[in-house]
Amino acid sequence: MLPRFKVLLSAAVFSLSLSGAVFSGAALAADAPGYGPQLQGFDYPFPLKNFSFNSQGAPLQMGYLDVPPTGHKNGQTVVLMHGKNFCAATWGDTISALVSKGYRVIAPDQVGFCSSTKPSHYQYSFQQLATNTHELLKSLKISKAVIVGHSTGGMLATRYSLMFAPEVSKLVLVNPIGLEDWKAKGVPYRTVDQWYDRELKTSADSIKQYELKTYYVNKWKPEYDRWVDMLAGLNNGPGHKLVAWNSALIYDMIFTQPVVYEFKNLRVPTTLMIGTADTTAIGSDIAPPAVKAKIGHYNVLGKQVAKMIPHAKLIEFKGLGHAPQMEEPEKFNATLLKTLSR
Repeated sequence: MLPRFKVLLSAAVFSLSLSGAVFSGAALAADAPGYGPQLQGFDYPFPLKNFSFNSQGAPLQMGYLDVPPTGHKNGQTVVLMHGKNFCAATWGDTISALVSKGYRVIAPDQVGFCSSTKPSHYQYSFQQLATNTHELLKSLKISKAVIVGHSTGGMLATRYSLMFAPEVSKLVLVNPIGLEDWKAKGVPYRTVDQWYDRELKTSADSIKQYELKTYYVNKWKPEYDRWVDMLAGLNNGPGHKLVAWNSALIYDMIFTQPVVYEFKNLRVPTTLMIGTADTTAIGSDIAPPAVKAKIGHYNVLGKQVAKMIPHAKLIEFKGLGHAPQMEEPEKFNATLLKTLSR
């Protein structure tokens, strides 16, 4: 059973408008988790900070974690980029492991996700999100960093490393999506409106069933419930339509802006860390059987992309799914620390 939501708003009804629509917290099911549109009410593992900036004519905020080293400082900073169904908070175990070894860790929530602004209108691109992140790092006076990207964050980390190569000391891609071009392989296109309708139907049960199969290879642990709660609460909260709209825009970005063709252009030391049982593929739920059968094979994709990236190193986690840093955090963190120490 997911915990009941905490209401942190003083007003009895919290409403937002999007394209003339008004939606209210009164419509929420009483037994569903519910957090604010910027994940208000969800507990982050470290103090959450906010970066305010202007982008595309609007004032925006990025929530982020900036965690100093607890061990002997090694002078290095690691930037952790989350995936589509993840947040800075999901990096908690990895952050603890890194700071204990002297790293400073920055973990931002990208615009449209988690604790950050959900704009009613935004032209999403990986270039834009990379620029936003670069501005955050500039504000923190960080001129060089290790970039670690998971899932959709792997596509963003790739784009960031292509745009700002001199400021990237190492690139680590953890089960990144975008190792293949789904539309080129025959996955049907969804319009933003179709994505929006799909996202409005998101529930705690649908989240858990998807994560069970894809992220954790049909092996559920009680600690995963917190991450279902996080996503379900965001989707069921008073800003659920705005959350769904941004999610639809982001899915369109992911599907239409492949990075696979540019892996060959990376010029930073790169390591791929791949859970081989991962089957993530955007649009696989509507793909024809013949197409679905040939996409999402990370046991093959990891090896293929490692050959595309100059001098890349491939580390495979046999039998693990889409989120090895959450499925086996001790093993993953030990491997990451060894990779960064080289």
